Amino acid sequence: MIMNHQGSWAMDEFGGAQVGDARLGRRLIKLVDRLGDAPSASIPGACNGRTETQAAYRFFDQARADKRGLGWESVLAPHMARTEARMAAHPVVLCLQDTTELDFNGQDIDGLGRLSYAAQRGMYVHPTYAVTPQRLPLGILDNWMWARPLGTLESRRWVEGYERVAERAQKLPGTRLVYVADREADMLELMQRAHALAYPADYVLRAQHNRCLPQGGKLWPATLATPSLGEIEFTLGPRTGQPARTVRQTLHAHVVALPDGQGGTLQVSCLIASETGLQTGQKPVEWRLLTNRVISTVEQAAELIDWYRCRWEIETLFHVLKNGCRVEALQLGEIKKLELALAIYLVVAWRLTHLQHLARTHPELPASGVFDPVEWQAAWLLAEKDPPKKTPSVREVIRRIAMLGGFLARKGDGEPGVKTLPD
Repeated sequence: MIMNHQGSWAMDEFGGAQVGDARLGRRLIKLVDRLGDAPSASIPGACNGRTETQAAYRFFDQARADKRGLGWESVLAPHMARTEARMAAHPVVLCLQDTTELDFNGQDIDGLGRLSYAAQRGMYVHPTYAVTPQRLPLGILDNWMWARPLGTLESRRWVEGYERVAERAQKLPGTRLVYVADREADMLELMQRAHALAYPADYVLRAQHNRCLPQGGKLWPATLATPSLGEIEFTLGPRTGQPARTVRQTLHAHVVALPDGQGGTLQVSCLIASETGLQTGQKPVEWRLLTNRVISTVEQAAELIDWYRCRWEIETLFHVLKNGCRVEALQLGEIKKLELALAIYLVVAWRLTHLQHLARTHPELPASGVFDPVEWQAAWLLAEKDPPKKTPSVREVIRRIAMLGGFLARKGDGEPGVKTLPD
């Protein structure tokens, strides 16, 4: 199991945080428990009365320079260590990276900066999210948080992100780590750094640049000119206004030598997956990926495509953070306080996605393997019903919690999503 259930999940993930003294450590654990129980509520709404609410705000005050100057890194460190321990149990772990912007426009919070549109004010969060190829969320492995303007190049976060993954790989010799990122990470600097470190972790990047090749021509046409490795087929899940459908793609791979910036070259494989057999009006699904791995068979190419498709899990994490935890409604006055809260809510969002995954993939797992007895019994007590005498399954508990948030649990409703889980 992912947690030690002799204590609360908050103790499992935040116990031992170096926050200044034991009293603040206990306050942190209680605060995490409260926010985890009611992540969509405001801080006063999640806390049990005025005294707890005041204690919560005093904890966030510790981020101020005239207090302890407590940084979010200290709060998140125990969870990142637990994530690393969970990773060691798996032969392959995907380290997903992406950035999301948090819009606090109209709120009086010191230290915010401009977002994509100059009129918006907010900040950016860029975590490294560890999941298995089976999409089991393992936790937050690394994180960047900032507001514009930043004193260094924002693009540096992608390279540093790989470096942190590479450091973890050295400590996990039995686990292959794979750095997975979208188009913004398509930088020669990142590939050069991975090459210089001798690839302790693999990378899979979605290509943004149709690079010129040393021997002439462009990367993408050259890749498509190679013989097809074969075809793959998978089901693309439903998207806004579009039902689920079967996708069939033809695969082409090409190995190229790019300048390494030191007079030599580094080897990069380009994989292009192009959809075929489209119906009229359908938009083709095409991916152009870059990787350090050699691709010579359809099986190797299919594995990389599967790994890249798992990148959607970090979008799910962001969805839970914004809509399930409603972090853009936080009113803490200063960005440093906000960062402390976001460190907690990132872990809360991970836990919600983890529970949702277990409910869908292991629905009959006993609830005692995931929840403390007081946690799953509360799902019935809050609905003014007697808890079952026999330990229920994970699926039963998740559905009962979701019903508190408005999930109707009718025959045709399917399984609850993250919007109803937190309430």
